[in-house]
Amino acid sequence: MDYKNRTIIITGAAQGIGAEIARSYAQKGGRVIIADLKEREGLLLQEELRGRGHNASFIRTDVSKESEVKYLVAETLRLHDAIDVLINNAAISFHQEDPLTMPLETWNKIIGINLTGVFLCAKHCGTVMKLQKKGSIINMASTRAMMSEANTEAYSASKGGILALTHALSVSLGGHGIRVNAISPGWIACGDDEALKPSDHRQHPVGRVGRPQDIASLCLYLTSDEASFITGANMVVDGGMTIKMIYQE
Repeated sequence: MDYKNRTIIITGAAQGIGAEIARSYAQKGGRVIIADLKEREGLLLQEELRGRGHNASFIRTDVSKESEVKYLVAETLRLHDAIDVLINNAAISFHQEDPLTMPLETWNKIIGINLTGVFLCAKHCGTVMKLQKKGSIINMASTRAMMSEANTEAYSASKGGILALTHALSVSLGGHGIRVNAISPGWIACGDDEALKPSDHRQHPVGRVGRPQDIASLCLYLTSDEASFITGANMVVDGGMTIKMIYQE
């Protein structure tokens, strides 16, 4: 999976899963665009990757604002003349809130970034990909699209919407050589592994909590030529956690 001379936009790439995805594409020779609101972290990642000899650029972007998404696309084309891959990873979540008292502002903000942002990036990057007659888009959903804890309505709805948007886009854009897939991560630990308890690992059939690299590796495959027959799919990456039946005594 060689990404030399291919341009990859990753939203929400300044830290966590997004940053690991950016590192993985950079290591494969990709020209990485780090799109995020967090300027300090984004610039630090840019310098980290450039220090290793990789091609990386940070572009500050609020994906919920169409004007900023248009700027992201225009600046990417100014730098590289193409957009080959889009990873829609940007997302936010608030502390759990009772749906009966949740302010509409909270709902709109989460839906705006997590779902509308995916649509806007797909719209404007997809326009470029259509002209190129090729491209690959990955939308980061979540196992929360299919199962929930209490008081997570806005986040769960945004991730469920991503699954529907993914299969719709895959049909609409398929004739233009554009593939669109979703990844639904489960529990992915982005912090210190030492903070995890043995019981955290045991509740996964594979015996461990997920790591950002687990998601990055799948991104590399899904956007490669090796995956040219895969579109409209949702890949659940959760160590088997959502298929495990749980009984409480």
